[in-house]
Amino acid sequence: MELNREHFREIIYYNFQRQLSQQKCLAEHVTYREIEASLKISKTAIQKILHEELGVRKLVSRWIPHLLTEEQKAARVNWCQKTLDRLNSGNSKNVYSIVSGDESSIYCYEPENKRQSAVWVFQGEENPTKVIRSRSQRTVTADWYTTICLPKVITELRKINHERRIILHASSHTAQKTRQYLTEENVELLDHPPYSPDLSPNDCFTFPKIKNRLRGQRFQSPEEAVDAFKNAVLDLPANEWNKCFENWFERMQMCINLRGEYFEKQ
Repeated sequence: MELNREHFREIIYYNFQRQLSQQKCLAEHVTYREIEASLKISKTAIQKILHEELGVRKLVSRWIPHLLTEEQKAARVNWCQKTLDRLNSGNSKNVYSIVSGDESSIYCYEPENKRQSAVWVFQGEENPTKVIRSRSQRTVTADWYTTICLPKVITELRKINHERRIILHASSHTAQKTRQYLTEENVELLDHPPYSPDLSPNDCFTFPKIKNRLRGQRFQSPEEAVDAFKNAVLDLPANEWNKCFENWFERMQMCINLRGEYFEKQ
């Protein structure tokens, strides 16, 4: 007997809904190619059954701080609109004065990438998320930032920009001591909306770009991992840095379009 759409529907439903137990959670990560090989049907038919018949989507797990309030969503939209207006959607010459800084965790081994963590989600189910671990007690402090990090960075920037005003985008560092230091050094601090890692150019472009180059490598110590990260940063071509800022302004517009909701790059 030849299988019809209803048979396909039942097979897909069984594979994706009834077998998604704790013991068989890897079924969430099954790919189109694996389904095609298993059921012997075309990719077009699979897409139609999944998306039109069952209404499932494949989404990447997102790192999020918490559910945004309406006020926080509005703050994100307002910040994006204000920044786009000020910098003419990225076409202003002031873009070249922006220096974006952030901090990130580096692991001695990190095998899973974002595509591998994508899972199938049925209509009505919450989007997949991952828990954010608490920050280390050795996180960046205002003292370290103003006495070690920033002096080195600003010295190097002045060699290029001379007396041009520097616009620093660093969402995590707004302590009074930091603000005072930046004022004395003629550095303007570009603010950042709270709980908005998806609007950070480093979190959403630079860090993933670098870490993807290191993914799958095993390092014997944290120091070795950090050195490899530094070398990967230095090897990144200039055009990739340009893409970082282009992507940043695109994300601002996407945030406005989605009324401040968290989002993944489409």
